[in-house]
Amino acid sequence: MRSTFFRFSFRIARLLLACAAGAACTQAAAAPCATSPENGTPQWRPALHYTPQRNWMNDPNGLVYDNGRYHLFYQYNPLGNDWGNMSWGHATSTDLVHWREQPVAMRANATEEIFSGSIVADTHNTSGLGSPGETPLVALYTSVYKEGSGHAPGTQAQSLAYSVDHGATWQPYAHNPVLTLDPESKQFRDPKVSWYAPGRYWLMTTVVADAHVVKLYRSDDLIHWSFLSDFTLPDVPHAGALWEMPDLVPLPLDGDPRHIKWVMIVNVNPWSIAGGSGAMYFVGDFDGRTFTPDRVAPAGSDPARFRWVDHGADFYAAGTFSGAPGTRPVAIAWMSNWDYAAKVPTTPWRGATTLPRELALKTIDGEPRLVAAPTAAFAAWADGRPAVHEGELAVESATRELSAATRGVVQRITVTIAPQRATRAGLIVRRSADGTTGTRIVYDTAKRTLTLDRSQSGEANFAGTFSREHIVDLPLEHGQLRLEIVVDRGSVEVFANGGRVTLTDLVFPPLDADRVAVFAEHGRATFSGLTVTQLEAGGDTRRACAAR
Repeated sequence: MRSTFFRFSFRIARLLLACAAGAACTQAAAAPCATSPENGTPQWRPALHYTPQRNWMNDPNGLVYDNGRYHLFYQYNPLGNDWGNMSWGHATSTDLVHWREQPVAMRANATEEIFSGSIVADTHNTSGLGSPGETPLVALYTSVYKEGSGHAPGTQAQSLAYSVDHGATWQPYAHNPVLTLDPESKQFRDPKVSWYAPGRYWLMTTVVADAHVVKLYRSDDLIHWSFLSDFTLPDVPHAGALWEMPDLVPLPLDGDPRHIKWVMIVNVNPWSIAGGSGAMYFVGDFDGRTFTPDRVAPAGSDPARFRWVDHGADFYAAGTFSGAPGTRPVAIAWMSNWDYAAKVPTTPWRGATTLPRELALKTIDGEPRLVAAPTAAFAAWADGRPAVHEGELAVESATRELSAATRGVVQRITVTIAPQRATRAGLIVRRSADGTTGTRIVYDTAKRTLTLDRSQSGEANFAGTFSREHIVDLPLEHGQLRLEIVVDRGSVEVFANGGRVTLTDLVFPPLDADRVAVFAEHGRATFSGLTVTQLEAGGDTRRACAAR
């Protein structure tokens, strides 16, 4: 493999001309940079979620914190708006809120494409790849070999690259690949590496996707790997699906550092709770060799019997940042679904990430459950934006539109709902003036379910599976439902009861669908602490332009 494979456009990168009004250029700015004209679908360009200025993206990978910056690498096609030519795109942030797009990090070449993987900071230079005084960043990624590579076309194996300049440039390891299967496989991919402190070694999870197996390995130097164990299910109910992007994460149960549990995240496609692709998880124990889940759904179970990181349709390839400061892991996912990702009606880009989320493990109904919420940095930033406090509203068998001051297309909405005698109650966001368009967040008191309903959310003709309701069981807490809803130009994320349940969906409404309403059906409901925070201005300053 020639080292020129990792030739980076950073050598020709330059700052672009400033945008109108002196604001930094972003994907969501109304007046785009002259060198990157907005000629596609700006009404759906995210203001709060990372997306490249142009072209296709999918899985976030190489998630790492180093030298004061978060690095988000991701599957990227530098040549177009469809999946293909898999390379690693790159973006950086100091706070997980404002992202700067960087030059393409690792490009596909004549012999291989670069599939998903992970990055760690090798602080003790166990790999020997560092330079004096400089910690190497080490990437483990999946090589997908082409004709003429010396491997059968389509073969997948794990390779290594490293950086000694904080991720600006990368060099391939001279003896790649560092891990293969015998016999070689076309489904062996997605290495996630972390430091296992009790054993003082590097731990890797990877998958044989079509066999529904997570394989665990260990290494002392990130180069030489030995097999530990396999994790699979005794009876896989989704035989036609693929397992991808595993992540094994330690978490203190109920915040108690003396009681560490391990969460195995496995992304599955298709067969998710919302249809298509999604991220399921298992809670259990890891003894340094084997992951043992606390519970496994009975044979023949449907998706509802499994645990899901998110119950919406657009949350896949979830993974956590390596080396992130703070006490809670931070996860991010691809905000799309393989059922229709290739048809999403956005241009000149296609694909975005979810908001980064802090993860915790809490005992709920006698079992450890994963909970997620927007990061503290996002909360602090949003708290500083203009807000409208609607106070307490009582609504009986009606729909009430909120005041004109709440209108907007990029918002955070917080509210506590007491359904009381109403059979169903909730909110409608991105609502049109005539009420025919809108995304509904609905609580059903009899069924005790929360629904994110995008069946009337806007453009949906591109895929027959798009216009669906996504429903999750959720009991009230003391007769109330607490919601935090993050609305962007092309998405809605719902965090319920402190993150006990989350739902993430893409939506494609017209730009003038900018109203918020509350409703109650067949009875009275109250809405207290109702606050609408306008986040639109953040889209003008949160992301600077970078040349490719």
